[in-house]
Amino acid sequence: MNNDAAHRISLLLSEWGKGDKNALGELMPLVYDELHRMARGHLRRHPGHSFQTTELIHETYLKLARNDEPQWQNRSHFFGVAAKAMRHILVDYARAKQANKRGGWQAKVSLRDGLSEVDNQSEQVVALDEALNELAHLNERKAHVVELKYFGGFTNEETAEVLGVSVETIKRDWRFARSWLLRRLEFSENK
Repeated sequence: MNNDAAHRISLLLSEWGKGDKNALGELMPLVYDELHRMARGHLRRHPGHSFQTTELIHETYLKLARNDEPQWQNRSHFFGVAAKAMRHILVDYARAKQANKRGGWQAKVSLRDGLSEVDNQSEQVVALDEALNELAHLNERKAHVVELKYFGGFTNEETAEVLGVSVETIKRDWRFARSWLLRRLEFSENK
């Protein structure tokens, strides 16, 4: 992204934060490609979802648009919030699938539909979300690093920019968070 586009995005975010709803309409075409990359990357890492990339982007847009007075610090902050919104959308979807699996809906399903794989993916997404929430209670920055890198597809450099820390700090936080989450998820599976 060139400096002119980044500046325009920051300006529109500021205007949106001041209550200009037209700014949101101008902003979305400028950030769409990046949101698409984030959504595609997440869905590629979690193949069990029936979400399409465009659907996830639109749901994210709706979630962001509901915010009456957003206080965007900058373009990176916006994409960080978008990554968190995508995470919440997919976790809510996975929880709904689990509820349906337990009889929340009574439609007939053939065994050939491969639902066990999808249900397993839903359980994994929910388990990861619960573990990530626990990590946030221990260390919020490390949990935010996971959100940005894993759910948002951010690089170390982009994550460092959003969080205002060094790239080396991000690398250390990422190593710790990954290790902690893996242990936590293994413990949960063995219960």
